Amino acid sequence: MTVAVVQFGGSNCDRDAVRALEHLGIDAERRWHGDGLPADRSDLDGIVLPGGFSYGDYLRAGAMAARAPVLESVRSAAADGVPVLGVCNGAQVGCESGLTPGAFTTNASARFQCEPVHLRVERADTPWTAAYEPGDVLSIPIAHGEGRFEMDDDAYDDLVADDRVLFRYCDADGAVTDAANPNGSTGNVAGVLGERETVAVLMPHPERATLPDVARSTDGAGILEAFA
Repeated sequence: MTVAVVQFGGSNCDRDAVRALEHLGIDAERRWHGDGLPADRSDLDGIVLPGGFSYGDYLRAGAMAARAPVLESVRSAAADGVPVLGVCNGAQVGCESGLTPGAFTTNASARFQCEPVHLRVERADTPWTAAYEPGDVLSIPIAHGEGRFEMDDDAYDDLVADDRVLFRYCDADGAVTDAANPNGSTGNVAGVLGERETVAVLMPHPERATLPDVARSTDGAGILEAFA
């Protein structure tokens, strides 16, 4: 039983994801997108769409990877209840492929941002947040140029009404403010759920906040523990 970390040309966080998962005692392996997913779903504990710059972010971030044949298998697995997590570029792929709603566009600052941020846990009754309590504040880094989550007002109202916001950017005290929003995301949204609670995407990098020997924070470990 293994978590498949799907590698595209331009992925650069696939090894980080495998190392973080294995640190948590979760078997994981990188799988080149052209090789597809295991045919036997009983051998598949989950799927990670990792960060990076798939296809060089041509057209727009995640657009080309979202149309790769492997995504048909990812969507099928997600529909069968296999846990799927998209991180950073993987979140962009997730939105572009219809796994989750919304879109990620250029940061309000119009520059690449790599820095630690604070996230407030909006829901603690999902696999991705079971390690936390509602309102917990996590310190997890971002590293993106197109991380601004956007959707129109009606769609955002539906997202909130359906309780599909997983994390919001906040300050160290948990206050959701404009100043704490690093990229201009609608509603300070940092992570959302798909139609199933076993599918989620987020722009910050939990795998970079898991390993105690290299990370400033290990607050991201609880997110990855969902695969256990």
